[in-house]
Amino acid sequence: MASKITPQPGIMDIALYVSGESKLEGKSEVLKLSSNENPYGFSDKAREAYLRTVHNLHRYPNTDHGPLRRAIGEVHGLDADRIICGVGSDEVLQFITQAFAGPGDEIITTEHGFSMYPILAKMVGATEVEVKEKDRRIDVDAILAAVTDRTRIIFVANPANPTGTYLEQDEVRRLAAGLPDTVLLVHDGAYTEFVEGADGGAALVDEFPNVIMTRTFSKIYGLGGLRIGWGYAARDIIDVLNRIRQPFNLSDTQMTVAEAAVRDIAFVEKCRSDNARLRDFMRNAFLQMGVECDESHANFVLARFASAEEAAAVDAALKADGIIVRRVAGYKLPTGLRITVGDEAACRRVIHVVATYKGVR
Repeated sequence: MASKITPQPGIMDIALYVSGESKLEGKSEVLKLSSNENPYGFSDKAREAYLRTVHNLHRYPNTDHGPLRRAIGEVHGLDADRIICGVGSDEVLQFITQAFAGPGDEIITTEHGFSMYPILAKMVGATEVEVKEKDRRIDVDAILAAVTDRTRIIFVANPANPTGTYLEQDEVRRLAAGLPDTVLLVHDGAYTEFVEGADGGAALVDEFPNVIMTRTFSKIYGLGGLRIGWGYAARDIIDVLNRIRQPFNLSDTQMTVAEAAVRDIAFVEKCRSDNARLRDFMRNAFLQMGVECDESHANFVLARFASAEEAAAVDAALKADGIIVRRVAGYKLPTGLRITVGDEAACRRVIHVVATYKGVR
């Protein structure tokens, strides 16, 4: 017998999130390049920290995330009191949406923006307003033109997922400067560490009280399995978010490992350098084959084929070789395959399969 309990408006409109594939039928070993994971895993210092925490599994963690917030602040030159930590940056984005939007409000997203943004809007009963991009790049003028007196939040992923394109700081600043101070600009910087010298929006947060930046430990730090993220904003915004955060949302293991990871600057720099080299190598190989591929600023490339049918055929060829990549038709990119930058052997393997399909030597 069905329940007569009615969920809040918008919740039943949410399509369940589908993560990247990790298994292939008939293949005992697969090369997973569908979830933008770090092919080098995580740092040795993070591993050592993880092993130390097994002795404290019976203890409740601290509730204020103090040591981790201070470590993040020291490494990135930020005020630790203006940092909030969450179960991945997704949880921080959820806090923001719950705290600052609801029924009758509008949340602006972009045409190829991260698929969690519409889910978050529906979760609180707000209306998603999707703004067109320009050649797979965020269009500042289009966003500003879409703002109304009902707009409460704007989500901008930078670098963007799944396109890998990047909005330079002066353009993001122009966006922030053009917004009413009642609209919250969320600068989602999950892939910031892959951009040499980028601050992920920190300077904008210090300049504009209605900007918040979010970051994650899931990408360059290789800690996707532990689910740790954080945000940085004006103190009054962080105070609001902490009021809806569960007090024990992060375990001692999560916080201890993340602190070790963020302090291992040498590991991050090596991963950034290797990723940049191999990302360019893979993109240039695709371009030489006649496959369109924008310059990426993340740890993946978006290869765009002549048609949706060709993209499906290449995806099938990769799977036949035991390689999993991500179809992105759900992001309004039906001809695209998002391919994580793996190690050198992985990149060469992908290039070989695509070249063989295209008949290129």
